[in-house]
Amino acid sequence: MKTKIIVIVGPTAVGKTALSIEVAKRFNGQIISGDSQQVYRGLDIGTAKIPPEEQEGIPHHLLDVREVGESYSAYDFVTEASQAIREIAAQGQLPIICGGTGLYIQSLLEGYHLGGSVSHEEILAYRAQLDSWSDEALFGKIAELGIEIPQINRRRAMRALEIVHLGGSLENSQPDYEALLICLDDDREVLYERINQRVDLMLKAGLLEEAKWLYDYYPHVQASKGIGYKELFPYFAGELTLEEATDKIKQHTRRFAKRQLTWFRNRMNAAFYQVSKPKDKERMMQDIKEFMND
Repeated sequence: MKTKIIVIVGPTAVGKTALSIEVAKRFNGQIISGDSQQVYRGLDIGTAKIPPEEQEGIPHHLLDVREVGESYSAYDFVTEASQAIREIAAQGQLPIICGGTGLYIQSLLEGYHLGGSVSHEEILAYRAQLDSWSDEALFGKIAELGIEIPQINRRRAMRALEIVHLGGSLENSQPDYEALLICLDDDREVLYERINQRVDLMLKAGLLEEAKWLYDYYPHVQASKGIGYKELFPYFAGELTLEEATDKIKQHTRRFAKRQLTWFRNRMNAAFYQVSKPKDKERMMQDIKEFMND
């Protein structure tokens, strides 16, 4: 029997963290972070990492598991998240994955990874290329390569081409767990205003000092490329005012939220719920209950 897991995804600032804690408390769970930046020690404010005092006693996994100078990939996430799932299930508790890094979570749920040598940037670049192709072009490439895909559709075709192009294997086995995939959403104006407010609160909480530490000691590492840090580097170099840099953080975060939603809609079989609608939350909790009792 496959291990059941809950996966909570959605755009930045939509409320994934608060919901994951509520679900963990209600259904006896532990939380696994699905965020590519929260793995880094010392990067707390800019990554919106939940502090220990706000975790309400719920164990959290894959937070602070890398030094800032180290790299982290989809391969690492699949490996370490799979281990955490096994450990949590062995304790008789529910594994709950919470995060917004679609590439990582999709790789985990679809039971494949592309190897530790393939960078995040390489994967995203190739996926952006495939996104621009028509269905006819995608299916034609599949036929040209002689790949057989039962009930072919756009998502399955893209997945197969990614694996072949990036050096994986089409024989990757399916994961030994069953997932309920929940995607949180909200009205655009509400979400974007929440993002703007979050950035302001991050600055008040010490984001400048955190980003300056990166700028001074680790300007070229993978972690420094995250939104909320890279926009402040030109400010430290005297090329932008703080107001201009802040506006760029907000703008880039809003654009990132839009890309996240596009990813979850087009690439993952998620059920969508509007967080500001009480009936949607009730429906979601009932869906989780039915999933667990099935």
